[in-house]
Amino acid sequence: MNKKWQINEVNEDIIDKIANEFNISKLVASIIASKGLKSQDEIEIFLHPRRTDFHDPFLLPDMEKAVERVIEAINNNEKVAIYGDYDVDGITSSTVLHRFLKDRGLDTDIYIPNRLSEGYGLNSNEIKKIAETGHTLIITVDCGITGKEEVALAKTLGIDTIVTDHHEPPQEGGLPDAIAVVDAKRKDNQYPFNGLAGVGVAFKLTQALSQRLNIREEENLKYLDIVCVGTISDIVPLVDENRTISKLGLKLVKQTRNIGLRVLLESIGYKKIDSNTISFGIAPRINACGRMGHEREALQLFLTDDVEEANNITQRLNGYNLERQDIEKRIFNEAQEMLSAEGNKLPCIVLAKENWHHGVIGIVSSKMTEMYSKPSILLSIEDDLEKGSGRSVPGFDLHEALENCKENIKQFGGHSMAVGITLEKEKFEAFKEAFEDYAEKMDVASIVPVINIDEKLSLDDISIQNIKELELLEPFGEANKTPIFQISNLKIDSIRAISEGKHLKMTLKDEKRLIDVIGFNMGALAEEYPIGTKVDIVGNLEINSYKGNENVQINLKDMRHGV
Repeated sequence: MNKKWQINEVNEDIIDKIANEFNISKLVASIIASKGLKSQDEIEIFLHPRRTDFHDPFLLPDMEKAVERVIEAINNNEKVAIYGDYDVDGITSSTVLHRFLKDRGLDTDIYIPNRLSEGYGLNSNEIKKIAETGHTLIITVDCGITGKEEVALAKTLGIDTIVTDHHEPPQEGGLPDAIAVVDAKRKDNQYPFNGLAGVGVAFKLTQALSQRLNIREEENLKYLDIVCVGTISDIVPLVDENRTISKLGLKLVKQTRNIGLRVLLESIGYKKIDSNTISFGIAPRINACGRMGHEREALQLFLTDDVEEANNITQRLNGYNLERQDIEKRIFNEAQEMLSAEGNKLPCIVLAKENWHHGVIGIVSSKMTEMYSKPSILLSIEDDLEKGSGRSVPGFDLHEALENCKENIKQFGGHSMAVGITLEKEKFEAFKEAFEDYAEKMDVASIVPVINIDEKLSLDDISIQNIKELELLEPFGEANKTPIFQISNLKIDSIRAISEGKHLKMTLKDEKRLIDVIGFNMGALAEEYPIGTKVDIVGNLEINSYKGNENVQINLKDMRHGV
């Protein structure tokens, strides 16, 4: 599908001013200006965040109440349960709070639900077990804001609950009746930033406790490596306090004292530790545990102080990740075959099949949406039910779409871009037809994917030094994407498909120089563009290191015929 190239227009005077004031290249200054950062303080915090840039944790709703109750638990040596989640955010949240409280003399128990048998969120059966084992306080991390019934049950069983979460509160029915509900997405929130990950909220609780207990700030800052891993992995916007967490945290990741994290990093073998290392190296392996039903092992990796145990767990994690990749590949191939058999003429994708692993199905839905630029819903048939996940394209609210089809749905939740869904098997065809009709009505087919371009360049503008200067803008992630550049009027000097036709390898040239280009999952373009063709391209700038030599490389995002 053709994509719209949209270039950010920035005032040249602003670019020059930023470049001069901060002694940076115009290339870096233009990208900072395109983010709307103008004041010296904003730009300084963006480029060089410091520990003093953290917001006051007591501005978070109910933080005072939460701190008082935790200190009471510490003083009375109560039995406390941390209730987490099976993804990286939930695992790291549980790790940070458990380790911090253990250092305060409070050895907490941690409960992580099983994704396959229990699903996300608080679970009534587990609340009862927690009560039976004599716990008097539950602290939720990365969950709990929608657990009104479970919190009420805990109260009847004599257990207090502190909810720490970062998800949206329910629109109806009010908040859980907990001792404290610490969530910056509450309507009465006064905290200056509401984009923290679950682990960010847990970290703020440790900050607040440190202040109230007169503990050195190093005692909570030492966990920034783990907080950083959870923050980057959860795809929250890497701006404001999240940028401070991730920028400072990555420095600690490079020299981490967490044995499990260090062993996992060594097993992955990344030469450079940055946000990509977390997103594409660490996160998939931790998430694979939850997806495959082994969530406790991911948690134990971050809790262990034994190198041998960390090595053994890491080997298993890598194995789960390979297993997840094999399952993902099989489901993806089957989904493509089914779509091809249907003709792929509809504005959306709705597919269901038996033996599709519902711990992996969401990843495949994402890939289908990315490949075909269509909203997709993939369902696994399990007895009389079909359970699955959906992903959307910008401009089509998936949650709203399901609201319009809810008479055929048993249960669903999520947001505009991603949903989880369950329906009765006998209602699949009716749901599929209703969803397709709604997508047709909303004219999804007319939505054109947009590539936001930071700057137009010529090959003369590109150098190893310029690319290294772009590292000032790291860590990259949500709301701080890796810069994308447009280069026009180039000729194809060589072009071929590699890796069994999957990827694209090219050299392009202007009148003066050649440049290497790699296009992942773009191998089919080798047939469309012969040598000598004039092209315009957009992509990221990279440094390719091989046998001690560094060369400039463009990571291709799109290509079209030049004029």
